[in-house]
Amino acid sequence: MKALLRLIRPGDWLVLLAALLACAALLPYAFSGGVPEKALVKRDGRVVAELALTESRRIEVAGPLGVTVVEVQPGRARVAADPGPRQYCVRQGWLTHANAVAICAPNHVSLALVGRNKGYDSLSY
Repeated sequence: MKALLRLIRPGDWLVLLAALLACAALLPYAFSGGVPEKALVKRDGRVVAELALTESRRIEVAGPLGVTVVEVQPGRARVAADPGPRQYCVRQGWLTHANAVAICAPNHVSLALVGRNKGYDSLSY
């Protein structure tokens, strides 16, 4: 390991530091979709509800396993309860950024925040 460190020259460290700083500076822009405007609740790929993120609301969506509860508050939304066995969508907590998605796969229900700008989300990869 020490032999490898001796091969790195001061200019190499400078280039590495510049690359790390550039990555750190651009990271917030890579996944930002802007401010979310509404929440889309889907069941089996069909939109069940389109909720504005300006007022508090709570809806129930029936799925094959039971009822999924979606809660909306100003500027954020979450899956409050789901009958799925592992509770992944509930554990995601509050979604606050546009293009954020919570998928309750066993119950065929999903929650997505939508903004003006299209961005990258977890489904794009």
